[in-house]
Amino acid sequence: MALGSQSRENRMQLKHNIGTCIDTIQDKLFILSQDIWRCPELAYGEKQSHDRLVRFLSDDNLWEVESHYKLPTAVRATWGPFGGKDGDRVLNVGFLCEYDALPGIGHACGHNLIAEVGVAAALGLTGALGLVREPTDCLTPLRVKVTVLGTPAEEDGGGKVDLILAGAFEDMDVVFMAHPAQQDVAFLPCVSITDVTVKYHGKASHAAAYPWEGVNALDAAVLAYNSLSVLRQQLKPDWRLHGIIKHGGVKPNIIPAYTELEYYLRTPLVTDLSDLKAKAEACFRSAAMATGCQVEITYPNHTYSNILPNTTLAQLYEENGRSLGIEFVEVQNNFSGSTDFGNVSFVVPGIHPFFYIGTDALNHTEEYTAAAGRKMDTKWTLVQTDFLTMMILFTSGEAVEGRMAYEPSSPQQPPLIHICLLH
Repeated sequence: MALGSQSRENRMQLKHNIGTCIDTIQDKLFILSQDIWRCPELAYGEKQSHDRLVRFLSDDNLWEVESHYKLPTAVRATWGPFGGKDGDRVLNVGFLCEYDALPGIGHACGHNLIAEVGVAAALGLTGALGLVREPTDCLTPLRVKVTVLGTPAEEDGGGKVDLILAGAFEDMDVVFMAHPAQQDVAFLPCVSITDVTVKYHGKASHAAAYPWEGVNALDAAVLAYNSLSVLRQQLKPDWRLHGIIKHGGVKPNIIPAYTELEYYLRTPLVTDLSDLKAKAEACFRSAAMATGCQVEITYPNHTYSNILPNTTLAQLYEENGRSLGIEFVEVQNNFSGSTDFGNVSFVVPGIHPFFYIGTDALNHTEEYTAAAGRKMDTKWTLVQTDFLTMMILFTSGEAVEGRMAYEPSSPQQPPLIHICLLH
């Protein structure tokens, strides 16, 4: 995707402007990332991170900042439209930020860096456009609007799904974000996921004196757990289910009257998730029947969809990354992570690449928490920002004009971006 029919001189000017704008604010960006990293907050409770983003974006009076946007800890900031002529179509380019942490281990998924990259790329783009002497010299007949959307609760709950349902993405034409990892890759096949809570209700009784008077809810939980473990042999190789017993009783000499399980169910495509849910529910219900317990099965959070691959954006991302010396690895087909960005990819074209931050530590570990807070990470995030912004402005040296067009897709097919290359 590019923003216009530019001469080589104008393209080089824009490229220079990107680097200049980002370099001038790199210290502020690192402080923003550090402030979020030092104060890890869980899903829907990211009050300080929300307030910090609001203050950062409000420092520039060219941005219209909306705090508590549709959710208590969501943020939206908009800039523009810029360029083109009055009456021309507005192209709304969105950058997504995340900033929730994990319980016990803080920012072990590097969401502070996601926030830094999202803000930096948006400021790089607006700065590059704003430094052009005459806006109409370098832009298409498109007027460009830039949106930063701070999205809470990715680790638990699905803040982006809440925002989709609230209409936050309806006016966006394309969205970008980037996630820290152990390598640079334009796309990983993040899978669909749903979480299920299972509660067994039995009857308490003295476990030694008259156990026959009790109905053992722990037996139901253990039976369900073992049934699901046996079920794995009959599951497809890329299906996943994993869980814990959250509550198993209160004392050995009391027949447990209440137990609780929490499970995650994952399939590569959201269309397969209903089949796995049915198999898991059969195990939960049969355990209740076998032990005489009552069972409650609930799905407390939003289902996360798989990410729809967008080959157009992925190719542009890699082309611009390689121009800065980035080496990309091949797509891993066995990746089993999940994200609520998958739901976004079903409603607006977008890209969710992964980028290296100078460590082989794995996400969701204490080692990755430490890595995500290092000063040297600024180097990797700013490189990511440079070519993410360049990707938006250039298409292999050719200019692109036209509007972003979303076509409803099946869960296996990506949304399409129609572009017209000017040779």
